Amino acid sequence: MKRASLLVLLAVLVVSLLAACGGGNNGNSEAGNGGNASQNTNAGAGADNAGGETEGPKKRIALVLPEKIGVNAFFTQMVDGLNQAAEEFGVEVKTIESTDPAAFEQNLRAAVADDYDLIITSSFTAVDALTVVAAENPDKPFAIIDQAFDAPNVRSIEFREHEAAYLLGAAAGLVTKTNTVGAVVAMDIPLLSKYTSGFEQGLKHTNPDAKFLVNYVGNFTDPAKAKELALLQYEQGADFIAGMSAVSDNGVFEAAKEKGFLTSGQDVDRTVEDPEHIILSQLKETDTVVYETVKDFAQGNFTFGTVNYGLKENGVGLTFVTAESPSPLSDALGQENVETLKKIRDDIVSGAITVINPLEQQ
Repeated sequence: MKRASLLVLLAVLVVSLLAACGGGNNGNSEAGNGGNASQNTNAGAGADNAGGETEGPKKRIALVLPEKIGVNAFFTQMVDGLNQAAEEFGVEVKTIESTDPAAFEQNLRAAVADDYDLIITSSFTAVDALTVVAAENPDKPFAIIDQAFDAPNVRSIEFREHEAAYLLGAAAGLVTKTNTVGAVVAMDIPLLSKYTSGFEQGLKHTNPDAKFLVNYVGNFTDPAKAKELALLQYEQGADFIAGMSAVSDNGVFEAAKEKGFLTSGQDVDRTVEDPEHIILSQLKETDTVVYETVKDFAQGNFTFGTVNYGLKENGVGLTFVTAESPSPLSDALGQENVETLKKIRDDIVSGAITVINPLEQQ
């Protein structure tokens, strides 16, 4: 009887141990998949990831965008950077899209109500809503990308676009055959002077005799007007015309294809659309800045105030020079010129070349 009782007791203990182990595994699985309940939520990696939190609840970070994902690659890149950071630093992230401008403030408030530890947003269209919501929630950390913003609980993330524009202008000076280049710019506003001024500085560095034409569309979304201005510059002898007008750049690209002149895009790699004519793109690495912002927050290094990203931080750049492209390198540009531009990039980073920020001259 004693032997039988002992066997029964041992069997019960084995079953209990197996149940306990099985319960532990199920718990880990649920924790790892917790963010998959929403299509735009990523729970991030577990404690084994480098830089991730090893104890306590995961930090929760929301990216609130002023429009739907997929409309503008500028914002799509941010989502990529957010998700990469979630995997590497063990944080939970969620992207909240705004279907129209009126919904944006409501989405900011929803992120606050859901008690996200950090709320990130972007662009000048977010300023009014963020001004109100950040002031109402002084203990809640916020960050805004690509926009100057002064508040004690907001990190303002800006780009040194004039550094990348310098590289683009230098490239234009190297490839022009007519010694006349142009830029079709969205609006004559201080922010965009960083593009035109940087471009002209780089142009004069490689080609002091080149003529620089600038025309303004008047907004960011008028391809027909941009095409008209590009054709006007072409008639004035420009054989390289940079697009600096967001959605309106599509009109510049149409004109380039029709007339055969060279052009360039902005923010993301537009060369893939027409490598024969769009031979370069000035890049703004929004995925990098979101990744770095999440990294700082996850690792306890997050600060408020203004943070700048330029060539040194890989926040801005130029295709083929600072970043690879799936497009073939244009014969009009050539590898020799790329190497020259890489040297210019290194000189800007080291301080051997100083690129003047026109906003600091006012």
